[in-house]
Amino acid sequence: MSDSLLSPAEIKQQLAKTPSWQIVNGELTRNFECADFRAALAFVNKVGGLAESAQHHPDIDIRYNKVRFALVTHSAGGLTKKDFDLAARIGS
Repeated sequence: MSDSLLSPAEIKQQLAKTPSWQIVNGELTRNFECADFRAALAFVNKVGGLAESAQHHPDIDIRYNKVRFALVTHSAGGLTKKDFDLAARIGS
């Protein structure tokens, strides 16, 4: 996968394909709510497997049953297709 930064127009196109995600402070983010803490941990572990297979890892914040994912390609200095591809696999 390419680590080329996306243009603002390309980001807009990619957001249309992942409508539940949003850009916050330059990161692609989404909040999820699970049934309880145990379900949140199971969900994070599932996403961990997706991230490992993609070799691209989100920042993850767990607050009881709420999980926040933030994606950005640090090595490229911003958003790339890798971020949107993983977001689509996590859920849109």
